[in-house]
Amino acid sequence: MADQIQQVAIVGGVHGNEFSGIYLVKQYQANPEQASRSSFTTQLVWANPEAHYANKRYLHSDLNRQFKTADLANPQLANYEQSRAKVLNAQLGPKGNAKTDLLIDLHNTTSNMGACLILTQAGPFYNKLAAYVKMKMPEAIISRDEDHFAAEDHALMCTLGRYGVLVEVGPQPQSVLRQDVLELMHRMTQHILDFVQLYNTNNLPALPKHTEAFRYLHSIKLPMNDKGERIGMVHKNVQDNDYQPINPGDPIFTLFDGSEIYYDGDSTVYPTFINEAAYYDNNLAMSLNEKVLITLE
Repeated sequence: MADQIQQVAIVGGVHGNEFSGIYLVKQYQANPEQASRSSFTTQLVWANPEAHYANKRYLHSDLNRQFKTADLANPQLANYEQSRAKVLNAQLGPKGNAKTDLLIDLHNTTSNMGACLILTQAGPFYNKLAAYVKMKMPEAIISRDEDHFAAEDHALMCTLGRYGVLVEVGPQPQSVLRQDVLELMHRMTQHILDFVQLYNTNNLPALPKHTEAFRYLHSIKLPMNDKGERIGMVHKNVQDNDYQPINPGDPIFTLFDGSEIYYDGDSTVYPTFINEAAYYDNNLAMSLNEKVLITLE
């Protein structure tokens, strides 16, 4: 096979208070045989140690929003995370001509999302990977997150690699560890590594032709008044029901005066990142997705 994955990077701790990825990288550093296979080598990276030591998501700006090609080339972007992005680009990239063939970026969320494989690009490699992971791990969620954008326009760290994916697992509060979440992250990462080995050696099993996935549509904000103050919260029927359908007319917010706000779209959507703690600084309540099928050629 011409398309060989020779160099993999597993990255944890892009956000300093998401502990699962940091500790999974530590686990793999202690047990390197878990992180590599015979057909490729694996680099283990702790992306944002200073934010972790400060017990914060980031010090100055979100590291996972610093990887647009233009931003990486802009020397005026020089705060801690912007500088870290440039260091990581030199270590793992450079973006657009990367020495890293596959970058696996590990994250956890306060939302009840289970184990999600997030794809930021489209193409045969990603489609086969999604089909394999879903076949091996039926409870996994496959998310196609704005995969219509070119990699150079994506700000996410995983787009440094020639290929890149995110493993997003929850629910887990910020700055704590949960064994079930860490184990889910480990299982999904192992399936990705197994896939790469089989892909490289042309030994992939028969894969399902169709794989269910979710494509990001847009995010919605918490209810606010004209002063920018929150006047409501996510409805209890929606809370913790990530990837469960919201139909037109369903309640999505409860206001503090006891009234409800209903979903006014014209088609069924599937919410995710519901009440994600890290997004409260932007007053984001949830992301809405449509259900799609990934079809193998």
